[in-house]
Amino acid sequence: MNILLVLIPVTLLVVIVAVWLFFWAVNHQQFDDLDSPSVLPLMDDPAPEEPAPESPGETGRSTR
Repeated sequence: MNILLVLIPVTLLVVIVAVWLFFWAVNHQQFDDLDSPSVLPLMDDPAPEEPAPESPGETGRSTR
């Protein structure tokens, strides 16, 4: 029975901390956008830019 004298205040402390953390998260806009983070891994990456092809007359060698 003496353990209840310890467990009840500890439980109340844990509940108070959990409620405080919840309201902190709400005040810091942690729950504003719940849809975008779950979709971000499914979105395609932007295509990398490819270098422009060289014209057929320019091969990089000098033709003297």
